[in-house]
Amino acid sequence: MAALITGASSGIGYYTAKRLSELGFDTIITGRNEERLNRLSSELKTKTKIIKADLSKTEECIRLYNETKGENVEILINNAGFGEFSSLTEGSLENELNMIDINIKALHILMKLFLTDFERKGCGYILNVGSLAAFLPGPMMATYYGTKSYVYKLTLAVREELRRKGSKVYCGVLCPGPVATEFNNRAGVKFATKGIDPKYCAEYALDKMFRKKAVIIPGKKEKLLPLLVHISPASWQAFFCFEFQKKKDGK
Repeated sequence: MAALITGASSGIGYYTAKRLSELGFDTIITGRNEERLNRLSSELKTKTKIIKADLSKTEECIRLYNETKGENVEILINNAGFGEFSSLTEGSLENELNMIDINIKALHILMKLFLTDFERKGCGYILNVGSLAAFLPGPMMATYYGTKSYVYKLTLAVREELRRKGSKVYCGVLCPGPVATEFNNRAGVKFATKGIDPKYCAEYALDKMFRKKAVIIPGKKEKLLPLLVHISPASWQAFFCFEFQKKKDGK
């Protein structure tokens, strides 16, 4: 049995690959930084395959699937993604479209292709990495928040489709708050609150995935956010989210 982890060169993806290897799964790790992938491969305990890929490109997503569909993949961890701190008018359109391609399009392609295979086999796990951002409008990171909302809603919709079919395939979404990863540097921001440890986040997520939990939120305080969002007007959510966002140090 093998697990495919996208965005495996650092952060949540890195520790997810390590944990799955410890649990006995062969791993297929992908990302754009081949040097880091090689370093990770040397630390894993099971058979590992490295595939360098730029998932912002549709053809690279298809290539990744074609190169792994014969590897007995039973777990897909859709982790690749990034954010950017900027108002919509001041941000780079190229970066925003790239973000949409990786955070949404690549995840959608891989989820659809592997889900089809998993349903045919009657088993498999798909864990999409979202964010607490999925529950809120996000001024100053509007595109990123929008992409994570897509991931959250898509996952829950597909999960219901599977439930109605009586499928044994798992589909769930990880929605952490800030995590102490390189995401912060790429987004050009320093979070106002301390991020949780990525190793803890990855291990917690996998534990809940194997227990087939739909929405996985590490942290007690973080679990309160969806409840608060549910009882507050959208205009309030945007106002308070902006107030929180402006505490971050931008580029």
